[in-house]
Amino acid sequence: MTSSSLVLGVVAHVDAGKTSLTERLLYDAGAVASLGSVDAGTTQTDASDLERRRGITIRASVATLALGDVAVTIVDTPGHPDFVAEVERSLAILDAAVLVVSAVEGVQPQTVVLWRALRRLGVPTLVLVNKVDRSGADLERTVLQVRRRLTADVVVLSHVRGIGRGDVVVEAVPGTDPLLVEAAASLDDDLLARWVDGATITPEEVAAALRAGVRRGALTPVLAGSAITGAGIDRVRDAITDLLAPAPASDGPGAGTVFAIDRDERGRRAWVRWWSGELRLRERIAPDGKRPAPVTEIAVSRPGGLERSRVVRAGEVAAVRGLDVRIGDALGTAAGRGTYRFPPPTLEAVVEPCAAAQRIAMFRGLVELAEEDPLIDLRVDEEEGEAVVRLHGEVQKEVLAAMLDARYGVPVRFSETSAVCIERVVGTGEALDEIEVDANPYLATIGLRVEPGARGSGVAFSPGVERGNLPPAFIAATEDGVRAALRHGLAGWEVTDCLVTMTRSGYWPRQSHAHEAFNKAMSSVATDFRSLAPVVLAAALERAGTQVCRPIDRFEIDLPEDTLGAVLSLVGQLGGKTTGTLPKDGFTVLTGHLPSAAVPELAQRLPDLTGGEAVLAAELDHYAPVPRGTAAPRRARTGADPRDRTEWFRSVRR
Repeated sequence: MTSSSLVLGVVAHVDAGKTSLTERLLYDAGAVASLGSVDAGTTQTDASDLERRRGITIRASVATLALGDVAVTIVDTPGHPDFVAEVERSLAILDAAVLVVSAVEGVQPQTVVLWRALRRLGVPTLVLVNKVDRSGADLERTVLQVRRRLTADVVVLSHVRGIGRGDVVVEAVPGTDPLLVEAAASLDDDLLARWVDGATITPEEVAAALRAGVRRGALTPVLAGSAITGAGIDRVRDAITDLLAPAPASDGPGAGTVFAIDRDERGRRAWVRWWSGELRLRERIAPDGKRPAPVTEIAVSRPGGLERSRVVRAGEVAAVRGLDVRIGDALGTAAGRGTYRFPPPTLEAVVEPCAAAQRIAMFRGLVELAEEDPLIDLRVDEEEGEAVVRLHGEVQKEVLAAMLDARYGVPVRFSETSAVCIERVVGTGEALDEIEVDANPYLATIGLRVEPGARGSGVAFSPGVERGNLPPAFIAATEDGVRAALRHGLAGWEVTDCLVTMTRSGYWPRQSHAHEAFNKAMSSVATDFRSLAPVVLAAALERAGTQVCRPIDRFEIDLPEDTLGAVLSLVGQLGGKTTGTLPKDGFTVLTGHLPSAAVPELAQRLPDLTGGEAVLAAELDHYAPVPRGTAAPRRARTGADPRDRTEWFRSVRR
């Protein structure tokens, strides 16, 4: 019978073996009857057909096992960089983590990204050097990379004999080992004083000091093993229970965090990490200020699988139904670890159904999938018949296509992926359209002025002098039309960082013929203002002018010193600029800025230039004008264009 709980994340660069580790831990603990295989597609945590077919984790999954008296709930997270947002959401609900590093490939780019996220959130972490049974495995080299690229505060707890062979043997470093004693002394002033004086420090004292250091994040243990053969995994199990702190018991007010949304054969469910108190079946709860709603079902993750329950308690993870929630919502009082706002993706693609008749079904499916992954950043325009999704990489396109086909029966195709640009207003422009003037078919008069706003300010709309002169519903409709029009600037990109002010207005009040009901033909309605605003705004934009700005990533490359010249040349060829270099133990950390569209090519060419030793981390930093002499990219527009008045008036009827 378990008496405490621990929510443990298993994270890694793709193919380092984290799903195999999860399977091994579940199997050794008796939570599954047979050992699943990633290659065979029989793993417990890769539940979807696509995950099993590709051998990669796409969505975070949950499984629980018993290690002694501790119920360990493992969150198996994606390793592919395209799904880093899914990882970030999961890290926020962890008590601790195991970071898996391949003994063959060593520390890889995603390893560095994950480590930084774990440090940022303060998650105590063990490092497992996996695949020590594989040819080419090198524990010493991998530990050196961990020290240099992740943290110098490490202690190695494993000794390996026969590395690189199928019969590899992994043993625990004894508590009397001088390096362990030294590491323990560095964490405790009393032990340090005794160690300097030459006093004997017992293995129990060493273990206590290491435990305290790991739990406060001052020390990172490094263990070695093979998830496939099981070598060394017994020590990993021991380290999880000995070194990591279980979730603290809390009888305070009920509090939880929604970290995932998915659907099964019975519909939508929300995955929650419960921090304190209890959540009971039929209890009414208000997520983040929404109306209270009753919890209609609770299924707690326990050894053996999800188990229906009338209550979820502090430290547990559960799937609940009945709540209108989104990923990141807090349930009950604010508690738990703070989340990280991941930079938005800088790539996008248009998605279309292979059969035109399935367009509405595709829209509905995409909306549901965007609920499960808000960072897809879906934009659906049913009037224009267009759906655009923002992505972190090409693999996401395959995943979305497979899910739409399997779950909704809608085969789709994607356009070529392109970088997401924006447009900024460069001058001031005004335009006016009046009722019954210049073929205006709407019973609305609108004057608008558009001008630049501060960088990062977004779009601001002001009724100007019209406040009080125009019914509030017509002002709101005008703003709706303005914001819709700003989704496509002069080059087709979204216009931002601008101020739009209403300068004129006019309308026909509600009226009708004598003794008749309200007559729309004689009276202005909100649709008149919503439909005319894009035409006026487009004319004002043409007079103000816009500038296309492309996304720029900030990059950091950790590379061997003797390859710096070749990498600097490549960065320059790709249109990047460096901001600094920092020597570090025979390596150099190179920082700078690079157009987001060029980052995939940089990542592709770096291994050849650096012998596979470079580690690249990049994320969106800012938007910059497209350089002079370079053709500004354009985005194709679908549907009516408000700059073509005749076509707009014909297509967008009153």
